[in-house]
Amino acid sequence: MPFIEGYLNTLTATPGETVQLFASSNSKNCSLKIVREGEPEENVLSKQDVEIEEHPIPDRAWETGPGWPCCWEYAIPEDWRSGVYRIELHADGQGNLPKNTHWGRRTAEHHVLLVVRSAKPASTSKILLQLTTCTYMAYNCWGGKSTYEYNSEGRQAALVNLLRPGHGYYGSGFTNWERQFVHWCDRESIELEYATNYDLETWPEGFDDYRLILSVGHDEYWSAPMRNNLERFIENGGNASFFSGNSVCWQVRFEDNGKTMIAYKENYKDDPRYKSGEHHLVSALWSHPVVNRPENHLTGVGFPMGGYHLSHGAYMDGPGEYNVRQADHWVFEGTELKEGQTFGGENTIVGYETDGCAYIEKNGYPVPTHVDGTPESFIILCQAPALWTGMDFDVFQEAKVSSDGRATMGIYERGGTVFTSGTTDWSHGLEDDPIVQQITRNILNRLG
Repeated sequence: MPFIEGYLNTLTATPGETVQLFASSNSKNCSLKIVREGEPEENVLSKQDVEIEEHPIPDRAWETGPGWPCCWEYAIPEDWRSGVYRIELHADGQGNLPKNTHWGRRTAEHHVLLVVRSAKPASTSKILLQLTTCTYMAYNCWGGKSTYEYNSEGRQAALVNLLRPGHGYYGSGFTNWERQFVHWCDRESIELEYATNYDLETWPEGFDDYRLILSVGHDEYWSAPMRNNLERFIENGGNASFFSGNSVCWQVRFEDNGKTMIAYKENYKDDPRYKSGEHHLVSALWSHPVVNRPENHLTGVGFPMGGYHLSHGAYMDGPGEYNVRQADHWVFEGTELKEGQTFGGENTIVGYETDGCAYIEKNGYPVPTHVDGTPESFIILCQAPALWTGMDFDVFQEAKVSSDGRATMGIYERGGTVFTSGTTDWSHGLEDDPIVQQITRNILNRLG
């Protein structure tokens, strides 16, 4: 049976730049196709007879990468629009079925993700969607390990490499949440431009002309420069929207021009920055006392005060819906929602992992206490129950998590405006939930 898999020298490029493909296959009949994600999808390139050889997977490939030779390179055409491009690798081979049957042919396929940034930022849209590529790297176990023990051979990795197959289209990746958001925006004729997480660290001058920067889905891993640059953008009047949950949860660092991501996580005492006393850069929870920079200060909410809903054994029979707590806010314009009504349950928009904030009830409304870093101007718009479970690591207990949390949708202003959905699964409602669609339109139209 044939197999094929591959990766690029980068996850992001601009028109005019050359990307390199590294791949391995046991087939002598390999081809590729490049498709721009959206509705409709656009086939932008097809190439037959790509010469790919079979290569071994070295030890510690999760950390060093496979080191395969380049088998193809391509200069991004100047007329390519900013977008998410899916490189489909195909390998054909003969199976063991009888002759004279068309089922004797076998095809293997592997997808590689490429984000094309705009050569001139904000030239086609004032809205930038930065993909959660750090999360892709963290969950990808190609080569034997990820930053998680459940899908690693032995102990989880503290260092993971960008130059590996699997980022974006496998595991916790683009297809889980962001693809739904991208396709919906296309259907709505809402133009977006695109970048990656790491671009927030290296390309701050590139997004100064945008009005709104988006996070969608599962945006869990952030470096200090990423966060510094986005917070500066907001303080200078830019807007941000987190249609995501478990956002900005773990601090990470990059080496080798973004090729290696460092994430010691619950093993943070092994981090050289911890041992050297540079605790503000330790790759632990942002909310952990050793770092002491809760994500709430940026997003308005945090994972320690949220938790799980319809996952990890928590609220497995939960409704997956939000309860409205400030129905007269402009976010709900056009929805006809009333105070105390619920929405999103049919598509379980509250699900998997959620963020919340410490609050008290005051005059019948939830009001933030701000003890967890939530900004003074933060308004709680919706809530839903969430729960921490016994499976969680001690490091979360050290960060003083709430055992009985609340997924929280909210908004605040500090220079610019920041909206958060407080849940990873918000985009699940974009397919056919008119309320989720209208709220998303309101955010994009007003802030973008």
